[in-house]
Amino acid sequence: MKRFDPSYSLLEEMYQDDYYPNFLVDQVKAEIQKVIDLLESGETDTEIIQENLDEMTLAINDLQDAFDENDSEIETVARDCIGITVEYVLNWFGIPIDMEEAIRERDW
Repeated sequence: MKRFDPSYSLLEEMYQDDYYPNFLVDQVKAEIQKVIDLLESGETDTEIIQENLDEMTLAINDLQDAFDENDSEIETVARDCIGITVEYVLNWFGIPIDMEEAIRERDW
């Protein structure tokens, strides 16, 4: 079983920007971590992985109100940061799912 890159900081750009409350970025990170945990378990079935990516994305969608309530939003920088992070994770584990497909359920 392959472990995720310990030198890669998930959502670093969002953490460095005060516009995004860290406790909400932590929640986004936790959703991405669930996918990483699945991949670290050795899962390679792209259908199962995509189902988990969809669940991750829907959970992130559900955080939009909390971002709004904290004078923030999942906008261009956050979208790019989340997308780049998901793409990195998929590439690290050699999963042949396009980043746009991976987060296809997003409404941000």
